[in-house]
Amino acid sequence: MQAYPEAVDSGFGGKVDYGQIVKTYSVTQLTKEAASRYSPAEVVEVERKIIQGNPLVARITTSHVEKQNHTLRMHCRRLTRLTNAFSKKFENFKAAVALNFAYYNFCKTHKALRMTPAQAAGVESSAWSVEELVKRCGE
Repeated sequence: MQAYPEAVDSGFGGKVDYGQIVKTYSVTQLTKEAASRYSPAEVVEVERKIIQGNPLVARITTSHVEKQNHTLRMHCRRLTRLTNAFSKKFENFKAAVALNFAYYNFCKTHKALRMTPAQAAGVESSAWSVEELVKRCGE
């Protein structure tokens, strides 16, 4: 996709190692039962490409973003499939997603990190309470 290289360049200004993974899926006829469970097709080929910088080709993966997307869908019902928890206004949708990311990064202590991601990144010295998050988001 052409949007990704532009977004990466805009966000990091060319100072990033960036690779792309392209997966080719088989074309199979899914049974009605399998299709109703959103069963993915079989991956038949994986191609890793260097787009910018000098990434380690063996470490080019979608696992991190897939995990982040899964976590976001599980915590923000507006993004789950076949839901009635949608936003009529795009501004409300953006606010709900932003609030979710803020909570995830500044309030929620992650077991593997034993702190919030913001603390692990050195952005904050302590976790925020939900009250503090709401106050800061209102500023």
